[in-house]
Amino acid sequence: MVGAEGEQIGIKPFREAMQMAIDANLDLVNVAPQAKPPVCRIMDYGKFRYEQQKKEKEARKNQKIVDLKEVWFRANIDEHDYQTKMRNVIKFLKEGDKVKCSVRFRGREIAHANIGQKILERVAQEATGEDLCVIERVPKLEGRSMIMILAPKAVH
Repeated sequence: MVGAEGEQIGIKPFREAMQMAIDANLDLVNVAPQAKPPVCRIMDYGKFRYEQQKKEKEARKNQKIVDLKEVWFRANIDEHDYQTKMRNVIKFLKEGDKVKCSVRFRGREIAHANIGQKILERVAQEATGEDLCVIERVPKLEGRSMIMILAPKAVH
């Protein structure tokens, strides 16, 4: 048994421990029921629950939600357009979001899927060259789009 200030009281019968908690105007809480013998503590259970809820709320507030941002490329993209979209990819990765890079093929462009593959490989090389991300999913053709997913590197 553990007292209200955290001091060790020792092994006590249940009735005696319960009476000590009532005398202190506190609750007897079983903190380790699986231990032999079970460990109980004299505490204000309402205050304990309130502190736990505050800790959980603080932990939720500090969580980072990872979004999936999508950047579309075209098979015949011009250099300046490519640079603009690449800046967005880098910005999203720095913000900690995953980026889905897609090359959309129109009409007969699908016959030249290797061009889209080269574009996505260039994006991956430039993004990983700056040590910003890891390739979560390699470029893969799905219907009329080729899709690759980049995930930001975990910052410890």
